[in-house]
Amino acid sequence: MKMSVSTPLWFSSSDEFAMGDIDVGFYLSILRRRLPYIVACVIATTLIALAIAGNMPRTYMSAAKILVEAPQIPAALVQSTVPTSSVGQLQIIQQQLTTRDNLVKLAAKLKIFAGEKEQPPVDYLVKNLRSRITFEQTEVSSADGASVFTVGFVAGSPALAASVANELATSILTSNQKRRNDSAGNTLQFFDDEVKRLDGELNHIEADVLQFKNNNRDTLPESLTFRRTEQSGLQERLISLDREQSDLRTRRSLLVETYMVTGKYPTGEPLTAEQQMLLDLNKALADQLTVFAETSPNIISLRARIAALRAKVIPEKRENGDAKAQSGLDLQLSDVDRRIDAIDKEKVQITARIAALDQSIVATPATDIRLNALERTVANTQTLYNTAIAKRAEALLGKQIETRSDGGRFSLLEEATEPLEPMRSKRRLIVFGGVAAGLALSFAIIALLEFLNKTIRRPTELVQMLQAQPLAVIPFIQTPYESRTPPLKRKLNSVTRMFS
Repeated sequence: MKMSVSTPLWFSSSDEFAMGDIDVGFYLSILRRRLPYIVACVIATTLIALAIAGNMPRTYMSAAKILVEAPQIPAALVQSTVPTSSVGQLQIIQQQLTTRDNLVKLAAKLKIFAGEKEQPPVDYLVKNLRSRITFEQTEVSSADGASVFTVGFVAGSPALAASVANELATSILTSNQKRRNDSAGNTLQFFDDEVKRLDGELNHIEADVLQFKNNNRDTLPESLTFRRTEQSGLQERLISLDREQSDLRTRRSLLVETYMVTGKYPTGEPLTAEQQMLLDLNKALADQLTVFAETSPNIISLRARIAALRAKVIPEKRENGDAKAQSGLDLQLSDVDRRIDAIDKEKVQITARIAALDQSIVATPATDIRLNALERTVANTQTLYNTAIAKRAEALLGKQIETRSDGGRFSLLEEATEPLEPMRSKRRLIVFGGVAAGLALSFAIIALLEFLNKTIRRPTELVQMLQAQPLAVIPFIQTPYESRTPPLKRKLNSVTRMFS
């Protein structure tokens, strides 16, 4: 048989399976040569996985069903004082039940780890129980808003699984009812305290307003119109008194002048023409003095005429005058003087009262501002008080609803029972994992062996070693004897020749 020296048979056959730069035939030959390693690794890991799966304990799961009912009384009629929804309350209770302290108490109460040789550490206990407790929502009714939740527990015995699941369900129902009652009670207590606080604050502010009004009663805005009316009346009264006082003084002057002219006080007897003219001139002088000064020509002229006429009409006085006329004049003058003095005193009082009214009217705007601030505080506090009263009434209704369990509530729909069959274990998954681990381990061993093997088996490796392209590659050519002799026998013969 003729064969090309530069192209060996094993090199030609490997090119037929080459895919790009990857020599598939070469790697398949490695897998065929290393197949015993693969089989050994897969068998070993599979046996280990089967042993682990066979020694896994049986586990049982029991679950209790809890019905979350919608409120019996519509929220449009009475609003519940428990703001959290039923689902939210269940989540809160779930977190509370799975706290560290509660799980430790649960394990001690039901002796969950009684079969253990020694009590496990607290961290392991808590982590283990949390992984074995399940909460899930199974059914939801969109019509009435009711829903069903299940709480389950996984244990090594059916009785323990059922007892723990029922204990958890009972704890959920108790905690829910307690939470709702406490929430409603706390809400009612809050509004009771708020009503008492606002009532005391309102009484205090009202007392301040009353005291402020008493201290500023003369400048209160509600009496401003009355004070202005009183001020106008007093001013008119003052003008009237001035007019009356002027008339009294004129009368007094006339009395004195008449007595000086006639020698007697007016008794109703007719006067002479000179006497009447003298009286008229005195009246005119009194009127002119209200308009002109003493140095005015009109005043000087009137006084001269009065003096001339008086000298003409006044009779000579007798040594023994009329005592009766003098006495009557004194009485009239005394009455006039008393009235003038009374008018002066009344004018002083009226002037002081007008000044006080002016001062109170000026101070009224400032009093009004301060009073409005106090009254706004009273109004705001009263509004808060009324709101607190209304909220307290709602809280009282909410408390009654929760006491009668007419709000959203939890009820035990189905107790947990002892399961008849264990849970589906992960034995198959463990076995499949053992097979996969054996394959991975065998491939890793083969890769390590090939990496450590420095034998040249391909022309490409020879090229890489020589760093040059050879002219030809001469393969190993077996003799007819070597081709008929098994490989193991050939290796034994080689070893024998080496030591012979």
